[in-house]
Amino acid sequence: MNTSPNQHLFQNNLAQKQIEGVVKRITFRNEETGYTVARVIPTRGNSTQITVLGNLPFLIEGERVALSGRWEKNPKYGYQFRVEEYRTLLPITKEGIKNYLGSGLIRGIGPVHAERLVNHFGLQTLEIIENNPEKLLEVEGIGEKRLEMIKQAWKEQKDLKEVMLFLSQHGISPNLALKIYRNYGNQTLDVLRHNPYQIAEDVWGIGFLTADRIAQSLGIAPDEPARIEAGLKYVLLNATEEGHVFLPRSELLSRSRELLKLETNLIETVLEELIKVGHIVAEDDSLYLPPFYFAEKGLAEALAILTKVEPLKLPLDETLAQVKKMAYLQGIEYNKAQMQAISKALQSKVMVLTGGPGTGKTTTVRGIIQLFEYLGLRIKLAAPTGRAAKRLAEATGQPAKTIHRLLEFEPQTRQFKRNKEHQLSLDVLIVDEASMLDLMLAFQLVRALPPTARLILVGDVDQLPSVGPGNVLRDIIDSGIVGVVKLKEIFRQARDSVIVVNAHRINQGLFPKLERRATSRNRGSEQKRQISLSRTGKIPVKPRDDFGDFLFVQEEDAEKIVQMIVELCAHKLPQRYNYNPMFDIQVLTPMHRGPLGVNNLNTVLQQALNPRAKAAASSETRAKSNTLRLARSDRQFLVGDKVMQLRNNYDKGVFNGDLGIIRHIDLEEQKIVIDFDKTVTYELSELDEIVHAYAITVHKSQGSEYPVVIMPISTQHYVMLQRNLLYTAVTRAKELIILIGTRKALQMALKNNQVVQRYTALKKRLQMALT
Repeated sequence: MNTSPNQHLFQNNLAQKQIEGVVKRITFRNEETGYTVARVIPTRGNSTQITVLGNLPFLIEGERVALSGRWEKNPKYGYQFRVEEYRTLLPITKEGIKNYLGSGLIRGIGPVHAERLVNHFGLQTLEIIENNPEKLLEVEGIGEKRLEMIKQAWKEQKDLKEVMLFLSQHGISPNLALKIYRNYGNQTLDVLRHNPYQIAEDVWGIGFLTADRIAQSLGIAPDEPARIEAGLKYVLLNATEEGHVFLPRSELLSRSRELLKLETNLIETVLEELIKVGHIVAEDDSLYLPPFYFAEKGLAEALAILTKVEPLKLPLDETLAQVKKMAYLQGIEYNKAQMQAISKALQSKVMVLTGGPGTGKTTTVRGIIQLFEYLGLRIKLAAPTGRAAKRLAEATGQPAKTIHRLLEFEPQTRQFKRNKEHQLSLDVLIVDEASMLDLMLAFQLVRALPPTARLILVGDVDQLPSVGPGNVLRDIIDSGIVGVVKLKEIFRQARDSVIVVNAHRINQGLFPKLERRATSRNRGSEQKRQISLSRTGKIPVKPRDDFGDFLFVQEEDAEKIVQMIVELCAHKLPQRYNYNPMFDIQVLTPMHRGPLGVNNLNTVLQQALNPRAKAAASSETRAKSNTLRLARSDRQFLVGDKVMQLRNNYDKGVFNGDLGIIRHIDLEEQKIVIDFDKTVTYELSELDEIVHAYAITVHKSQGSEYPVVIMPISTQHYVMLQRNLLYTAVTRAKELIILIGTRKALQMALKNNQVVQRYTALKKRLQMALT
C-alpha cells in the first residue's frame, strides 16, 4: 500500500497545529483568489517535505515561515496541512538567507549576489542590510548604483509590509497589492480607508468587486452613496468592455440592482445626482459615461463635416482612362465592382470598400493609390494595429503606420499631437482593417483630418467587430451617408484556395467543402499524404505543394485534440514543411477555459515548444534556471516564450494584441525584456499586462494573418460558436487552416448568425447630421 510522505508526519504529530519551515516550492497559485499550494521543509523534527495549502498570496520560495492550521487527508494526495494563519520569519541559517535574498524579493539581489553577500557577511547579512548597508560595497559586483537599488528595495519591502498584510486579508493578489502601493505610495492605507472605491478608477486590473470587498470589511454601508456611484460607473464601464457605448436606463438600473443588491429607488436617487453634476450623461433613455458620449457625438460631427465639404473637382474620365492604362501595363484586369470602387474613391469624400478574402480588395487599393499618385495628391496609409499596418505596407509597397503613430501619440501627456487644432497634412487617408476601429480611436482619427481630405475605409464587415466599444464600420455603412462598394466576385487565382472558397461558404452559412482535391498547380497528382500521430491515429494533410489548404480533422475527445495540436505544432508541421512554430503557426481558440481553452493550451504548448520549460520544472536545475524563469501564480514565464500584450500601454508604446518573444529575465533588477517590433522592458509587477500567446482567442487575432492556423472546434465551446467567429478564424490563415473537432460543432457555428447587438447611436447621429 502506497503512503504519502506526509502520512508518517501526520501519524506522529496528530495534535500538531503549528509548523515552522522553509518554503521549498510554490506548486500552484490562483492569482485572483490567492489560494496557494506549496512544499515546505520543516526546520524542526522530521525534515520530510510537506504539502501546505490555503490563502497564502504572499508566500514566496525560500522564505522561512510559521504556519498555524490543521492536518487533513486528501483522497488523492494524502495528508496535507491546511493553513489558517501564517507569518514570515527572517531566515536563521546561511542557506536560508541565501535563498531568501536570491528569490527576487529584493531588487538588485539575485542568486549570484545573494551567495556573495552570505559568503562575505554570513549570519550577519540581513542585519548589515538593515543597519549598515554601506558595507555592502565590500562585496564584489555591488557598486553605488546597485547599492542604491538594494536600499530602496529593502525600504520598499518594509513600507509595503503593512499594506500587504492589510490587502491580503481582502484576497488581493501580490501583484495587485504592489500596483496599489506604487500608485499611492505611503498614502495607500489612507486612500483605502477613506474611499476604497477610488482604486477601481485609478489602478488598472482592479474593479468594483475588489474595491467593494475592501469597503465592506471596513464597515462602509451597502447603501452608502459612494458605493452606489462606484457601482453605476462600473456597470457602464463594464458595458463598454462588452462593446456597448451606452446602456438604456432600464438596463443600467437592472444591472446595478443585481450588482449592488439594493432597491431601485436608492440607485435612481444617486443616478439623478450623477447626471446633474455631469458624471453620467443622459440623452433621452440612453446613459453614457462622458468620454464615450462626447466621442460618439464628436465622431458623427467630424464625419458630417468631412462629407459636406465639396471634394476637389478632378478630371474623372481622363483619370479613369489612365488607371485602365496602368492596369493593362501591369497585367491587371479590374472587374466592374473594382472599377466602381476606384471611380467612387475619385468622386467621394468618404467611402467604404468591403469584401471577403480573394475578392481583390488589395488590388483595388493599389489601383486607388496609383490613381491619386497620378493626380499628385498626398496619400497616407494606416491601420489600427502594428501587424495590420505591416501587412498593408507589404501588400501595397507604400509606407503604412499604426493610427497611434500617424496621430503622433505622446506617452508623457497621453495625448495625440495631431488633433482638431493640429490636423494631419494629407489629401487622402486609406485605413485598412477598419472593422477593428473602435469608437474612441475612430473619433481621434477623424477629428484630425482636414475638411478637404478624402477618407477611404477598407475592411471586411462580416468579421468580428472591434474589441473596444462601438461598431463603427457597420454603423457607417448602415447610415447610408457614404458610398459603399462591396466586392463579391472571387478571382480565379483565389478560387484555387480552399481557404478562400470555404470562407465565403461559411459567411453564407454553408458547410465548408472538406473533400480532397488537387489544386490547379498539380492537377494530375492523386497522391494521398498523411501525418502520423503516435497514439492518435492518422491525420490526413493536404500538402501545400500537392493539395488544398483547408483541413478538417474529426475528433470528439478533447484530450486527443490537445495531443494533435501539440504534435502538429512541435513536430509534424515544422519537420515536414519547415514552419517555425513561434512565427508561422498560430493556435486560435474560442474560449479561455477548459481543456481546449487558451489557458490549458498555452501550458501544454509552452512545455512542447520552449526547451527551457522542462529545465524550469526540474527541481535539480531550478536554481540554475532562475535567470531564465519567472513564476507567477500557475503560470511561468521563460526566456523564449511567445507572449501577447493585453492592453494599450502608451508609456511603453505597446498595444492590445501585440505579439512578442521574451528575450531576458533579470530577477536581480526585477525586469523582463520582451522583443516586439522593438525591445520593451517590464517591471515584474507589470506582468499582468502580458499573457502567453502560443494559443490566443479568435478575438485577439483580428487584423493578423498567419501562414498556418490551427483551431479546435468543439461543442465544449457552444456558447462562443458563432458564424462570424469561425469566419474570422478561417480568414486569418494564409497557407493552411486545420480545424480539429466535430461536424456538429461546425454546424452549430454556421447556424448561429445571431450577432450580439451593441448599444450604439452612431448610425442615428450620422443620419441626423446629414438631413
